Amino acid sequence: MKWTDINEIAIQLADAHPHVDPLKLNFVDLMNWTRALPTFDDDPGHCGERILEAIQQAWIEEAA
Repeated sequence: MKWTDINEIAIQLADAHPHVDPLKLNFVDLMNWTRALPTFDDDPGHCGERILEAIQQAWIEEAA
């Protein structure tokens, strides 16, 4: 899974952290949790604020 797999990342994060409110999550934790997903395999340098915002938004929609 790569940084551009926004929806899949959001689904896996929601499954891995069901009691976390994605609105209250800081981007450092979001990046670290994404990198810790078992199927994630991408360069950390390819991640930026826009990608993290998109992951957070997808997670919010997944949690709704």
